[in-house]
Amino acid sequence: MPGAESHYVNRAKWLRASVLGANDGIISTASLIVGVAAASGSRAEVLTAAFAGWAAGAMAMAAGEYVSVSSQADSERADLERERVALEATPDREKRELAAIYERRGLDATLAGEVADELMARDALAAHARDELGFSDDGGANPIVAAVASAISFSIGAVLPTLAAVFAADGAAIPTVSAATIVFLGALGAAGARLGGAPAFKPAARVAFWGALAMAVTAGIGALVGRAV
Repeated sequence: MPGAESHYVNRAKWLRASVLGANDGIISTASLIVGVAAASGSRAEVLTAAFAGWAAGAMAMAAGEYVSVSSQADSERADLERERVALEATPDREKRELAAIYERRGLDATLAGEVADELMARDALAAHARDELGFSDDGGANPIVAAVASAISFSIGAVLPTLAAVFAADGAAIPTVSAATIVFLGALGAAGARLGGAPAFKPAARVAFWGALAMAVTAGIGALVGRAV
């Protein structure tokens, strides 16, 4: 509608997944690079770790997202089947249940009953799926699409510290990758906030802080292990 305010909540699902994948790609790959470099790894070892971490991380993200979304879809299908059976067995009770939901949302008893009657006459299962079970009208995510999207977003994130390591001078992998990663994470946090309609500074600072902490911890462990072996 012309003049209506803009909302960004409809972006939440894909925005969260994209930012999470890219953020994970940046932090995990950069931390791996810094950890291997701190263990006195050669340039070849550092780059091998970077590319191996990139590949392993992308596959892990894809597999995890596929399993997660598939499990959610299985659970939703089972809930819908239980609701379908209940609607066939006890339609009056299900109608009262739906009307009670609308009463709790502020409608009076008469209007709530009328709304329940109208919606159940049109599509009873859809009404219960939306208002009782909380399923959205746009349906669930596709496991294959979710897996591919996660792998791509992770890879986009992972390529950034990997390129920083490729172009770093000999012996300068740690400061180069660390500095580049902080910049990348800050930019990612700000971009994600802007796309979600939120102020940019706090998300950018938050993600940069956790990235710096992850690299510091990994560098410390790498240095200790490097000395020990």
